[in-house]
Amino acid sequence: MLLALLRRHVRPYRGLLSAVAGLQVISTLASLYLPTINAAIIDEGVAVGDTARITHLGLVMLAVTALQVVCAVGAVFFGSRASMGFGRDLRAAMFSHVLGFSAAETARFGTPTLLTRTTNDVQQIQLLVQMTSTMLITAPIMGLGGIAMAIHQDAGLSWLLVISVPILALANGWLVSRLMPIFRTMQRVIDNINRVMREQLSGMRVIRAFAREPLERSRFDEANRALTDTALAAGRWQALMLPATTLVINLSSVALIWFGGQRIDAGQMQVGSLIAFLAYFMQILYAVLLATFLVVLLPRASACAERITEVLSTAPEITAPPNPAPAPATGSVRVERADFRYPGADRAVVQDVSFTAVPGTVTAIVGSTGSGKSTLISLIGRLYDVTAGSIRVDGVDVREFDPEDLWATIGLVPQRGYLFSGTVADNLRYGNASATEDDMWDALRVAAADDFVRADPDGLQMRVAQSGVNFSGGQRQRLAIARAVVRRPAVYLFDDAFSALDVHTDARVRAALREVSSTATVIIVSQRISTVAQADQVIVLDDGRVVGTGTHDTLLKECPTYAQFADSQTVRA
Repeated sequence: MLLALLRRHVRPYRGLLSAVAGLQVISTLASLYLPTINAAIIDEGVAVGDTARITHLGLVMLAVTALQVVCAVGAVFFGSRASMGFGRDLRAAMFSHVLGFSAAETARFGTPTLLTRTTNDVQQIQLLVQMTSTMLITAPIMGLGGIAMAIHQDAGLSWLLVISVPILALANGWLVSRLMPIFRTMQRVIDNINRVMREQLSGMRVIRAFAREPLERSRFDEANRALTDTALAAGRWQALMLPATTLVINLSSVALIWFGGQRIDAGQMQVGSLIAFLAYFMQILYAVLLATFLVVLLPRASACAERITEVLSTAPEITAPPNPAPAPATGSVRVERADFRYPGADRAVVQDVSFTAVPGTVTAIVGSTGSGKSTLISLIGRLYDVTAGSIRVDGVDVREFDPEDLWATIGLVPQRGYLFSGTVADNLRYGNASATEDDMWDALRVAAADDFVRADPDGLQMRVAQSGVNFSGGQRQRLAIARAVVRRPAVYLFDDAFSALDVHTDARVRAALREVSSTATVIIVSQRISTVAQADQVIVLDDGRVVGTGTHDTLLKECPTYAQFADSQTVRA
């Protein structure tokens, strides 16, 4: 999965990576040449007292060193640009793909894990790309080149390489094999701590209202401790790498100096050659260390790649057909024997529901909590697809439309009137990007929101905090209603969108809505009898089934469920 992900998203940066490869080759070859120059300075200059030779070779060494430094800096620069671009593109691909998810896929993954996969997981792979682009070429060239140069200096000591390199590689390989499952666990516990923190920050007022701070501290402490323990477990295994590597390198150096000294004493080797051999020996072991460092990054990057690929390979359930039908025009809605079952649920939430809502009328949907009202609204807006039956707009099954065309004809106000950070104008333009100021003020008037917006010195540029927390619940609902109104849709879907409004404001909004929606289809979910009583048609749901259809007066006489609903809101002396 990791290789497939890299191949797909690294392709635009092949030029930069080729430049990195070229610079790394030159830099590594220069570093391999330096010990040979140093040996020549000792053997041909210092040993015989030839100052001119020392000066000449010293200048050559400075030039080679300068070339190495320039190439190394260039490799890091271009490698960083490639890795940062890769991370940007991968995050953009994740974000774009997740935007296409239906409510089902979003719920299956969950917000916390999608956040972690788009940020932390991408960052781990980005780090691997950066380290790989600067080390992957260095390690093999330095290792193989160091072996060749060391043997060239003195083949008699090469047996030390045969012993030291495999020992170092095996020791670090064993440690890496222990790290792989720990890194997989780490990404899951990061998901968990993100979930807990998000819940606590979102529900801060509830936590304080019920004095549940100790419980939430305990929940966070549990998630935090799990992450800490996992990180410590990974850290302990990683901490063994440096001592193991240092031990092998130091023991090998001592053995090299010992046996090299014996060869010098026997006249089989020169001092400069021993120093060069020792330098090449260090470079070879350093190459093994670089390879080990890359292998350390691989387990976590591989685990992250699996999680990212899982998201990118998930096909959204709500997709456009090959030959979509023309966009709806009038907005007539017909629900025909619709059934819907949530994934993994034991039974259907909506069962055999049928009704028709035509333009110029208001259809109200009522029922007890959990009777399927909000689910039915989601099915009409095609946030989910029915599992049986059909939902038709202008006589065409909603699954035959391009979702973008369908959603463009619908003005949805959900139960929670979510607002985005920015300004009031920014939020209204979510409904209609080309809306003028007059359009926006008109929509605010319909939603009875123009009074508090005009009262602010900034007017339409009034600031909106994240989630609209600087507004009351009723103000958020009115702004959400205005956002739907400003697009002048063919179908209005209000999912309990008047619940936070007082009775007087509710009446004002409904009266203004009747004016602007006189040619549109309006479907309202409400628990307020004053809202429902004015509807042209009332659909009564009970346990996901339609148990009554008609006007308010008719249902009071013929539908016991509706009569109980109305009676529950009757004030008795």
